[in-house]
Amino acid sequence: MSIVMAFILAFSFSFIGTIPPGTLNLSVLQLGLENKLKAAWQFSIAAALVEYPYCWIAIRFEKIITSSPTIVENFERIGAIVMLVLGILNLISLRKQHIKKVDAKEYGFTTGLLLGVLNPLAMPYWIAITAYLKSQQWLVLDTFAELQAYLLGVVLGALCFFMVAAYLAQRVAVYLKGNSVVKYIPAITLILLGLYGLIHSLG
Repeated sequence: MSIVMAFILAFSFSFIGTIPPGTLNLSVLQLGLENKLKAAWQFSIAAALVEYPYCWIAIRFEKIITSSPTIVENFERIGAIVMLVLGILNLISLRKQHIKKVDAKEYGFTTGLLLGVLNPLAMPYWIAITAYLKSQQWLVLDTFAELQAYLLGVVLGALCFFMVAAYLAQRVAVYLKGNSVVKYIPAITLILLGLYGLIHSLG
C-alpha cells in the first residue's frame, strides 16, 4: 500500500507543480498549437526524465537536513513553515513573471533535456514536498520499491501534464497565459498544506 501511496503522491504533486507558466510547459503548449505532437512527445519525455535525478538528489538532501535532532523534534513545524514560504514566494514570482513566446521550430528531445536540467526550482520543490509528506506520515520511502515508485510518479506526473497541455493546447494556453486562477493552484496548495501542518503541529 505504501508503494501505491508513494506513486500517487508523487504523481499528484508533480502534475500540480508543473502548472505554473514557465519555459518548459509553454514550449509544450507552443508545439501543440503548431500540431507538432511528435516533437512535443520528445520534448516532454526528456524534460520529465530530468525530474528523476533531481528528485533523487532532493530526497538525499532531505535526509541530511532532517538528520539533526533539533530538526527532527520540530520536523512537522519546520516543514509547514517551508511550505508556507515556498507558496508565498511562488505567488510573488507569478505576479512579477514575464513569459516570452518560444520558438518551437527546433524543439525536441535534446532541447527538452537541456531546459529540464536548467530548471532551478525542481530540487528545492521536491525537498520541501518530500519533507512535508514525511512529516505528515503520508509518505514512507524505506525500501527501494517505495523510492522507485515515488520517482516514477514524479516523472509520469510531469509527463502527463505536458502531454495534456500539448493535446489541449488551444484551450489550455488560454488558462495558463491569461489571468486565470489555474496558474495559482500550486502556490495555493503549498500555502494550504503549510497552514494545515502548522496548525496540526501547534495543536
